[in-house]
Amino acid sequence: MNHTKDDMTDKSQIKIGTVSLGCDKNRIDTEEMLGRLASAGYAMTSDPSDADVIVVNTCAFIDKAKEEAISTILDMAEYKQSGKCKFLIATGCLPQRYMSELQEGMPEVDAWLGTAGYDRLDEVIERLYGGERGIAVANDKDERCPVAPRMLTTPEHFAYLKIAEGCSNHCTYCAIPSIRGGYTSRPIEEIEAEARALLEQHPIKEFIVVAQDVTRYGEDLYHENKLIELLRRLSATSVQWIRLLYLYPEKITDELLDYIAKNDKICKYLDIPFQHYSDKILKRMNRRIDSAGIDALIERIRAEGDFCIRSTFIVGFPGETEEDVELLAEFLQRARLDRCGFFEYSKEDGTAAARLPQVDDAVKHERFERLYALQEEIMREKMRERIGCTEQVIYEGIDFDRQMFVGRTRRDAPDVDSCVCFVSDEPMEIGTICNVKIVDIDNDVPIGERL
Repeated sequence: MNHTKDDMTDKSQIKIGTVSLGCDKNRIDTEEMLGRLASAGYAMTSDPSDADVIVVNTCAFIDKAKEEAISTILDMAEYKQSGKCKFLIATGCLPQRYMSELQEGMPEVDAWLGTAGYDRLDEVIERLYGGERGIAVANDKDERCPVAPRMLTTPEHFAYLKIAEGCSNHCTYCAIPSIRGGYTSRPIEEIEAEARALLEQHPIKEFIVVAQDVTRYGEDLYHENKLIELLRRLSATSVQWIRLLYLYPEKITDELLDYIAKNDKICKYLDIPFQHYSDKILKRMNRRIDSAGIDALIERIRAEGDFCIRSTFIVGFPGETEEDVELLAEFLQRARLDRCGFFEYSKEDGTAAARLPQVDDAVKHERFERLYALQEEIMREKMRERIGCTEQVIYEGIDFDRQMFVGRTRRDAPDVDSCVCFVSDEPMEIGTICNVKIVDIDNDVPIGERL
């Protein structure tokens, strides 16, 4: 097909708009993408109606993520008529997983790049301005895109650090290994250098260390676990808080718990995806821990001190019965976890679980609602237990309805957990860390006073 060549003037006159969907690991990919484009000389804009090129970095982890990605791409395509947009590019997990189907079904998109194609974005934009359309940059799932300097999209007081790519756990419900490949740790020196560079450029107070499984860090690259050594190096920087996401239960050793308990910089916040409690379902999921192991782990954590435990659970996994749901409900009541997320099982193409007899959608939803309501009440009770406690809080903004400051404690991760509203006699800058005494709970929001 012949195309008219578009005039590619000075790159500084070309404005790039980006939309990042999905998890915090995707956010880091987007930040590296922005860093590459800025280094190449392009201008950035947060207004899609003012963008010459719009890039949508997609997620395809579950059905809802795929639906959101497709809907967002179509929304951004509207700016070709209503805005300045000349070219629409989709990147990330969705094209990595469904490249050929998308090329046929979504002609609105001018170029598709998989999860290791970010470093070719500048080249692709040049090709689009040169008249090409329907560009597809595919790659093997085990390829890795070179790390690039990032343009932060978070507030400057915190940043995510991705320490590994992919996953090798092969849970039967999960498509990540088929999209992102096997678990691949980044070299420890590279992570440390990135952390120090970010600290030089931004007033960062908190690093959030992420991977599909941070507890496996280093085993593929160094043939031994290197997570504690990595944490020692990050702790030697000027950062004040370090948060870990996500820890697989079977890899949480006594040595790791002891190190976290004794290191004042590491938040006593453990995000551990248990996914279920029924031994039958855990086995079907190919999880490597059973209910007795979960109980023992929680006991070990609580013996170490005042840890906040967060977890996630999948409801309606193939073969799940009312008995399995009751086992999970009894566990929730007994364990009284501080934070929980629940997800209705999503049947994913190519996964082992997709071949099993499925639970009816209405049944899944009813079970989800029931367990969610149970845990909500537990979390309210746990929240009230914090009244009278003094917490370190990082200040992040203003609650205009309450006319109070808003921040997060060490027990709260951005975007997923609650915030604290508090009063202060002194003005503060965003990112200030202060001590706040919790004095009340208002509509599930802790209320405090700065000390």
